[in-house]
Amino acid sequence: MKKNTNEIEQDLSKLITEQRNENSFNIDSKSVEEIIEIFNTEDQKAVSAVIKEKDNISKAVSMIVESFKKGGRLFYVGAGTSGRLGVLDSAECPPTFGVDREMVQGIIAGGYEALVRSIEGAEDKPKDGASAIIERGINSKDTVVGIASSGRTPFVMGALEEAKRLGAGTVLLQCNPLKIKIPYVDVFILPIVGPEIITGSTRLKAGTATKLVLNMLSSISMIKMGKVYNNLMIDVKAWNVKLVDRAKRLIMEISGVNQEKATELLEIAKGSAKIAIVMAKRNVGYDEAIRLLQENDGFLRKVIEN
Repeated sequence: MKKNTNEIEQDLSKLITEQRNENSFNIDSKSVEEIIEIFNTEDQKAVSAVIKEKDNISKAVSMIVESFKKGGRLFYVGAGTSGRLGVLDSAECPPTFGVDREMVQGIIAGGYEALVRSIEGAEDKPKDGASAIIERGINSKDTVVGIASSGRTPFVMGALEEAKRLGAGTVLLQCNPLKIKIPYVDVFILPIVGPEIITGSTRLKAGTATKLVLNMLSSISMIKMGKVYNNLMIDVKAWNVKLVDRAKRLIMEISGVNQEKATELLEIAKGSAKIAIVMAKRNVGYDEAIRLLQENDGFLRKVIEN
């Protein structure tokens, strides 16, 4: 591992994300309104940079979907802002798509404590990233997405190298151009956002681009796993008042039943809007609804429109 991770080392001052942005020169002397205009103009570049990576994002999604179909998992690995964004995206998958908490996981350098405060030096050891991969039992069914705006974070690179050694699919999301060959990465996603408004503060444009890409990776993969019908999150689980209300509205809208019937169906379906919808549309019981969904790989459209 030492040889490959050392190859990633480079003069940080030459990275685009470490350059000064001429559009924000003398920003400390400008009015609040002028600074807002600068932020808004620069943020547009993050959106533009992401769409340019459409093909690579598509390759990564295909890899993730294939992992899910094999019973594998998606892991995000990052440090600092990148790590927090990965953990955030993973944490939102269970309530949004009704999946097991193990299906999408975030790994951040420094562990849980690093989510709420900066832990200096946590990102500097490749072996710690490799250890995190081993601890989670990552294998050939899984996909690991490394997130590093610079493209050289040792913790992330160590994790990716170890994941590749174990046979997992590997993706690297970075906001600097690829300068050297990295043999243990299968797919590169490179939204080049340019220099930050505040020099080196990659929680800004780079963070925005990262969040946009992660939204796509998880959400599109879940769509392709049957977790969405039309544009509705029909695998939502009724875990709180807001989600119970949303589940009932989904059942009413798709099935055409009234609120009383939707409430009854949701209770019988043990809080699953998708199962309740199948029960209503196909006029079947709970067990039969589950069988129909399993027979159609969980895709509601196949069940209710056939």
